[in-house]
Amino acid sequence: MIQSATGIILRTRPLTDTSLIVNWLTPAQGRVSTAAKGARGNKSPFRGKLDLFYEADFSYSPSRRSDLHTLREVSLLETHAPLRQELHYLQQVSYAAALIEQTTEKETPLPAIFELMRQFLVALPQRPPQPRSIFAFELKLLGELGLNPDLTQTRLSAGLKQVIETLVECNWPEIFLLKPTAAQANELRQFLHGFLIFHLGKIPKQRAAAIHN
Repeated sequence: MIQSATGIILRTRPLTDTSLIVNWLTPAQGRVSTAAKGARGNKSPFRGKLDLFYEADFSYSPSRRSDLHTLREVSLLETHAPLRQELHYLQQVSYAAALIEQTTEKETPLPAIFELMRQFLVALPQRPPQPRSIFAFELKLLGELGLNPDLTQTRLSAGLKQVIETLVECNWPEIFLLKPTAAQANELRQFLHGFLIFHLGKIPKQRAAAIHN
C-alpha cells in the first residue's frame, strides 16, 4: 500500500549511477529513507525536487525487506532558497539535521521535532548567522528528547541561566533579539558541548562550523 507524507529532506546520497537515497523527516512517520530510482537522470520526474532541506509532499511504497522504501511521487512545497544565500546558514542547518539523525529512531512519529526543524529553516535566514541560533536549537531539541538541563544542578552564572531560559522558552524572533555577552556565549558553548557529549556520547562533527562566528 502506498504511503503519503509531508517531509523535509535531511540528507541525500547516491544509491547507483542513476538513483538517490533520500532521507526525510516527517511528522507522522518520523525519519523515512526512500530510494528515488532514476532521480539522477535528466528526464527524471524527480529532477529539481530533491535537494537538501526541500519540503515536499511525497508518496512511497513501503519495503517488506528493509527500511529503504521506494519513492513514487514528490510535490515540492518549499525550497527554503534563502538558506543558499549564505554558507553559514547551510552549515547550521546541516548540523541540526545531523543532530536529529543521531538522536532519533527511524519510522517513529516526530511531530514536535519536525515542527522545530521547519521553523528553524524558516527563521534562520531572517538574521545574520549567529551561534545563539544553534544553542537555541540544541536546547529546544534536548527538551523534545526529555533531556532538559537541570539548571539548579549547575554552576552556571545567574545571567547565563536567564539566557538559557530565554533560548528554551521563546520563539525565534525573540531569540534573535537576545544579545548575550561574549563571556556568556563562551560559557554556554562549553556547557552545551559537555552536556551533549555526556548524554549523547558524541556530537556531530558539523558543530564546530555551525557555531563558528
